[in-house]
Amino acid sequence: MQNCIIASTSTIHGSGPLDYLLDSLVELFKESEQLLFIPYARPGGISHDEYTIGVNTIFKKINKRVLGIHMFSDITEALKNTQGIFTGGGNTFLLVDQLHRNKVVQPLKTAIDSGTPYLGTSAGSNICGLTMQTTNDMPIVHPRSLKTLGVLPFNINAHYLDPDPNSTHKGETRETRIKEFHTINTQPVVGLREGSWLRVYKNDIKLQGPLSARVFEKNKNPYEISPDSSLSELK
Repeated sequence: MQNCIIASTSTIHGSGPLDYLLDSLVELFKESEQLLFIPYARPGGISHDEYTIGVNTIFKKINKRVLGIHMFSDITEALKNTQGIFTGGGNTFLLVDQLHRNKVVQPLKTAIDSGTPYLGTSAGSNICGLTMQTTNDMPIVHPRSLKTLGVLPFNINAHYLDPDPNSTHKGETRETRIKEFHTINTQPVVGLREGSWLRVYKNDIKLQGPLSARVFEKNKNPYEISPDSSLSELK
């Protein structure tokens, strides 16, 4: 029984980190006093300790204590015993590299599949898909595998941006990049706009937040799904 919030971003314009999600996090972590934080994505290159301290400050708003996974000598036991898990944003290549190097992938998936409440934002959401191949990040390291947790039966493109018809930029749009992905790969991709998240509970995957999401399937035209729509059948 999975119990997750998989969000495009931690911060939306005009609010503090996770502020827009706090009510949902109170519900997600209602039985959790202490959370295990995975800081491997290191946004801006900050240290694991700096990242964990910042996240701890945020979660104090809802009376939760946060410990970084890097603080434990036995990561498997830490994941078995934790009451909740948060994987934050940053660089997805670095995050996946460290998950593999520290042998976190399987125990993390086991914890999520067993019902441990999980929050992922940005890179921490990308790893919930089948692979990390639809991230927007630069490959600053070379992970031993691009496969990720497979919590979702599709891939995520976090921070999805629509084409700007007034822009003079001639580079590829997100939609173009995802179409390139589908010339070789088959799994669907869900473009999550800022302020949107997926609520995974038991066997249901539902889009939450104020905005629609854009869905890409191989050999089909992209289409929009509205808030509160189910994505459980998308494979």
